[in-house]
Amino acid sequence: MKINDHMLQITNPQKIENKNLTEDPKKLMEACKEFEAIFLNMMMQQMRRTVTEDSFIEKSYGREIYEGMQDEEIAKEMARGEGIGLAKQLYQQLSRNIKTSPE
Repeated sequence: MKINDHMLQITNPQKIENKNLTEDPKKLMEACKEFEAIFLNMMMQQMRRTVTEDSFIEKSYGREIYEGMQDEEIAKEMARGEGIGLAKQLYQQLSRNIKTSPE
C-alpha cells in the first residue's frame, strides 16, 4: 500500500510545500473563502434535513438536486461577502506560515 506524501504534510502544517498558496496571500484568502463556502453548504444541507415535509411540492429527485444547487449558490454568496468569519479566522491562522518575499 502506497502512502500519499501530501496527506502526511497536512498533519504537520510547517511542512506544507504548496508554493502557490504559501507565497501568495490573495490565493490563500481565496482558498479560505472557498473552504468557508463548503462549510456553509454542508451546514445548510444539515439544517434542511431538520425541516419537516409540509410542502405543497412533493419530494422528488429533481427537487433534491434543485435544493442542493440552491444551497451551494447561497453558501458561495455568503462566503464572498462577510460570511460567518470562518475564512477570516482561517486566513489569520494560516497566514502565519506565509513566506513573504521582499519586492
